[in-house]
Amino acid sequence: MSDSDAEDVQYHIEVGPGDVAETVLLPGDTERVETIVGQWDRAEEVADHREYHTVTGEYEGTPVSVTSTGIGAPSAAIAVEELARVGVETFIRVGSCGAIQEEMDIGDLVVTSGGVRLEGTSDAYVRESYPAVADFEVVTALVAAAERLGHDYHVGLSASADSFYAGQGREGFNGYESPDGEALFEEMKNANVKNFEMEASAICTLANVYGLRAGAVCTVYANRATGEFRTEGADKASETASLATHLLARMDEIKAEAGADRWHAGLSL
Repeated sequence: MSDSDAEDVQYHIEVGPGDVAETVLLPGDTERVETIVGQWDRAEEVADHREYHTVTGEYEGTPVSVTSTGIGAPSAAIAVEELARVGVETFIRVGSCGAIQEEMDIGDLVVTSGGVRLEGTSDAYVRESYPAVADFEVVTALVAAAERLGHDYHVGLSASADSFYAGQGREGFNGYESPDGEALFEEMKNANVKNFEMEASAICTLANVYGLRAGAVCTVYANRATGEFRTEGADKASETASLATHLLARMDEIKAEAGADRWHAGLSL
């Protein structure tokens, strides 16, 4: 990094221009960074500050980085803001979630096509009616990756909440229940929302505002409709996101060769 680049090192994530790839995976849990990079061809730590642990490397020859965001939309939005300022163009959230449809099994993947903005962070950027939509190319790459890896997956809307407990209809301390908790769960379930998580809608909203690409893939740890809970399959989301990064790079090459602005089904992958 040059002296001029050093002046552009970002305050929270402590990375500068040239430190990260154009595509960055965004797990919440700092420990999930090790799971992700363990599947890559090579990896080198770039920064480790607060909840933001950043590693850059390659997966199947494709440059890729990972930055943990901590829990929730506020810290995830900081990561998106500062990574965008050093040249990142594509963001893929990699996490875990609670499914809310009975047919979804523990260990299945949820590929987010859009988000219900129950978090307040994105409200600071645009009005509530602005949709949190995942990028079509990112969704396509995640689906293709899950198919190639043989992972069971679901595609649909994710509800992103600011609260893990009361804000998702769970009991709080001493059995406290939010007045709208159970009603919210039923509303989201009846509206065919696939899962609860805490970051996807903010990441997708900011990416759309800034003209960047974003999406999310999460492993189901709990099924809120059936009462099942097991923390297994985190490597599935990590592997799927890493392969999707490689497929996105190939999609970009195909677009360039064809002179197309967007990848579409008429172009081979």
